[in-house]
Amino acid sequence: MRSSPSSTVSLDAPLSALSRSKAPSAHVAALMDAGVRTVQDLLWALPLRAIPTPRLRPFREAREGEMFLGQGRVIHCELRPAFGRRTKGRLLLYTGHLVVKELSGDGTLSLRFFNIYPQQKKQLEGLEQVWFLGQLQEWRAQLQIINPKVIPLLDASWPSTLGDWLIEYPTISKVPGSFTAKLIAQLPREVWTDIHPSYPTDALTDLSLGRAFQVLHAQLPPSELTPELRTRAVERLAYEEFFVDQLKITTRRRFIKKKTGAPVHAAPDTLTALEKLLPFTLTDDQAKVIQEILADMGSGHPMMRMLQGDVGCGKTIVAFLVALVACAQGGQVALMCPTEALAQQHAQTLAGLFGKLPFLTPSLLLGSMKKKEKDAVQKALASGASNFVIGTHALFQESVAFQRLTLAVIDEQHKFGVEQRLALTGKGAGTHCLIMSATPIPRTLSLAQYGDLDFSTIKHLPAGRKGIKTRIVAPANYGKYVDFIRQRLALGDQGYFVFPAIDESETLDLQNVTEAFQNYREVFPGVPMATLHGKMKADDKAQVVEAFTRGELKILIATSVIEVGINVPNAAFMCVYHPERFGLSSLHQLRGRVGRGEKPGFCFLVLDSELGEAGLQRLAILEQTTDGFAIAEADLQNRGEGDLFGVDQSGTTVRRRVADFQRHSHILEKVYRDVQELQRTQPEKIDPILLKLARDQKILDTI
Repeated sequence: MRSSPSSTVSLDAPLSALSRSKAPSAHVAALMDAGVRTVQDLLWALPLRAIPTPRLRPFREAREGEMFLGQGRVIHCELRPAFGRRTKGRLLLYTGHLVVKELSGDGTLSLRFFNIYPQQKKQLEGLEQVWFLGQLQEWRAQLQIINPKVIPLLDASWPSTLGDWLIEYPTISKVPGSFTAKLIAQLPREVWTDIHPSYPTDALTDLSLGRAFQVLHAQLPPSELTPELRTRAVERLAYEEFFVDQLKITTRRRFIKKKTGAPVHAAPDTLTALEKLLPFTLTDDQAKVIQEILADMGSGHPMMRMLQGDVGCGKTIVAFLVALVACAQGGQVALMCPTEALAQQHAQTLAGLFGKLPFLTPSLLLGSMKKKEKDAVQKALASGASNFVIGTHALFQESVAFQRLTLAVIDEQHKFGVEQRLALTGKGAGTHCLIMSATPIPRTLSLAQYGDLDFSTIKHLPAGRKGIKTRIVAPANYGKYVDFIRQRLALGDQGYFVFPAIDESETLDLQNVTEAFQNYREVFPGVPMATLHGKMKADDKAQVVEAFTRGELKILIATSVIEVGINVPNAAFMCVYHPERFGLSSLHQLRGRVGRGEKPGFCFLVLDSELGEAGLQRLAILEQTTDGFAIAEADLQNRGEGDLFGVDQSGTTVRRRVADFQRHSHILEKVYRDVQELQRTQPEKIDPILLKLARDQKILDTI
């Protein structure tokens, strides 16, 4: 490391500019691989915490939870091997216990050390009088400090070298936070005063980006860094993140709308003829959104539209009708599903309703199909012999080509990411895209993640649905719950038992599919039942689903693989075990599998043990409402928003650095308005930025 880095280091300089040698150190290389490539990227590696350096105090002022700086004489030193704790290099680690008595008083404090190396052990053994610094904890009614920093008292100047703040940085890609702290400390003072955003955000906020970074990296005296200023600094960085996100979304929308799309115009008699093939009448909502979608597809530009509506509202029929209009005019349609079960269900529904249409040549493409079958489907799509393909992730593989892909329909969008959407629509020129979601999108999420889409919403369920009642089953009520299931089976109902695991786990104490199948054969003797889960072969899963659909099976004991793709009107009860391990939207989707016919549906959330108050309140939302929008809002608060611009949508892989949809929703709303206003009033400022983003993100190549 450089002891005095050059003042010429700029924000755009590569992180390797902070290395002592020409080649980056191993830690610097690891940071760059993790995405911290420039000095500016380093600024976004924010501290976990920054605590004002404490002043030297007598032991009587020690308080639990506080950082404490003290000095004293070592009156007890015990160091012994931590048996069984060896590093990869087979070095023996040690634990230690020092008791320190203050120099001018009778107070004592315990200093405890865990997993220390032999060199550290040697340093501790020779200590007589020391400085020590660490956080106070209480153990067995006595205060102690775990793994404190300890320096010989002979180093009288040591406290002054600590500076105003004790700053802790996170570990990044196995690079310790202490190394990141050293890099930050090397930055020339000029860097902090030369921080300017790449976008016109300083003019739109009351705190500059540079000042915000100074605050959050504790580059100010403690007297200046107030809690209010820190809050403003966090919000300033959240604004910056939301602003960049909005620019990316705006870029996608603008350049999509500039593309030419194949116009699809539905003749009234074509749509009427298709509707007559249905065994029911479309609802007003369904008819309205069909017109919205067809109007968009007839605009001459690629459609990018989200069709959202609650479970069972009829989104699939809407998608089929607009897809068939495209096929009738010589186009091709691809419908992508997250599971093979859902793809097969859609293929059966399409064949059953519209199989006799002379212009329809459907096909099915699944990952589990044999190579010969896949090759035949791919050949038919490339030649145009097949004009409506239903499939899974196999559809956006490079080997799949279309003669004239007019419309791409993506079902259950939350299972896919933006890149996957673009990979499919990129297989055609100006392809229209219809995205379906049974998980309604909260406004904040729609602004941040789906701002490039137009929205159509089906608000009302078809008439005749009896609704679904949801109840939490505590262990004390388990017997009554089982009796109720027996009554429903006696009435001829079918239902599902859903578990979070397939087999017994050594690490998690969960009921599982395999164990439950054995148990419930004894609980419900003579009732035909089967298991269904993701490890089964595709043919075996298909046979089980068909048997359940025909009514030959009364109970399916399954994982959440049944969340989508199974439509059995006779299914009346859904029993979810360990519901605390599922998201609210997933539970809402699961209960949407029942109550789809003339019978009422029942959903039971079966607890294996008592939940805490917070857990019960979370599940109680499902007892209180069947409004998918309210549930989606609650789920967003609980699980996060997922990866906005990549593949993952789970809410668990990628997290925002600062911005949070719930806490900062007011900032997101402001960013949205600001970006719209900039486009309207200062296009000369915003247009070059959007064009550069389009090139950097390769948007011009992928839409």
